[in-house]
Amino acid sequence: MLETREGGCHCGRVRFRAKVDLDLLSQCSCSICTKKGILHLPVFPAEFELSRGKDALTVYTFETGMAQHPFCAHCGMHPFYVPRSQPDKISVNARCLDDIDGPALKPTRFFDGRHWEDAQRKRIADGGHVAAPGLNGAATLRSILDRAPA
Repeated sequence: MLETREGGCHCGRVRFRAKVDLDLLSQCSCSICTKKGILHLPVFPAEFELSRGKDALTVYTFETGMAQHPFCAHCGMHPFYVPRSQPDKISVNARCLDDIDGPALKPTRFFDGRHWEDAQRKRIADGGHVAAPGLNGAATLRSILDRAPA
């Protein structure tokens, strides 16, 4: 069930509001998601609003450059990012939602990011969302940042 939740980074410089469905909570086994401890809640950009902190964000990207990993340059938290698997979506880090009991979160879905290519083929074959061809996550992130207040 979609519900509007707010969240942000540890120091509070980055804040967001998003319509999330906690029943879609997932985890990924790739190295960056594992090391960050992110629990994913996918949302379309229209359901996500960066309410403050765009100037506090620094973006990390690697390999294909498709995924965009913004983090707070002050506290280092990763409250959301644009995934390579769905570069037209935002993945909210459920652990960064306000008033959430992190240890009680139980992902119901799994993406085998250690074997990304195989996992992506399986996700699509199972009816998963497919982004428009040629879309890069940088465009999705830019649309979020462009709408955010200064």
